[in-house]
Amino acid sequence: MNLTPVSHSVEVSERSKRFGHEGGIIWFTGLSGSGKSTLAKALERKLFDKGYNVYMLDADNIRDGLNSNLGFSNEDINENIRRVGEVAALFANAGFIVLSAFISPFNSDRKKALNAHPKNFHEIYLSADINVCEGRDIKGLYKKARAGEIREFTGIDSPYEVPQSPSLEIDTENLTVDQSIDELFSFILNKIPLK
Repeated sequence: MNLTPVSHSVEVSERSKRFGHEGGIIWFTGLSGSGKSTLAKALERKLFDKGYNVYMLDADNIRDGLNSNLGFSNEDINENIRRVGEVAALFANAGFIVLSAFISPFNSDRKKALNAHPKNFHEIYLSADINVCEGRDIKGLYKKARAGEIREFTGIDSPYEVPQSPSLEIDTENLTVDQSIDELFSFILNKIPLK
């Protein structure tokens, strides 16, 4: 392919000045049921109300559209996260705080997402025991996986690689949603402050 990246007429620094903060990616990772979508949704509202230009990318929404052609094999998971990392980088370059809520079970995939936009990329590991996550499973995915109806389900018959050095770990097994949001909000205010 003979591709030449096109430069923008608006610089990242100009967007940052206009929006009052730099762009960045808050990458939630954890088992299904660990609270990624719940926390990202609540955090999106809180950051927006504070004045941040913020947008949430959620696994179910992305898989319903952009990545509807992908399954759940390891190769498809790799491609799903690669695409999401690139989309998140585009949003971050446009000045958004992107809240990415994806299991993203492999360290190598999360590293690729980081490499797509290394500035202000923060990996947030939501830790919770698989039994707790299974108890929260309103979609019945764990039950289907244990019955063999879903193959290669992360945590059951496909591995989840715990982040080696996340920016922040939230123990969603023992913290309430409000406590988790308070910790996340303080973290973001410190890492990507309003100007």
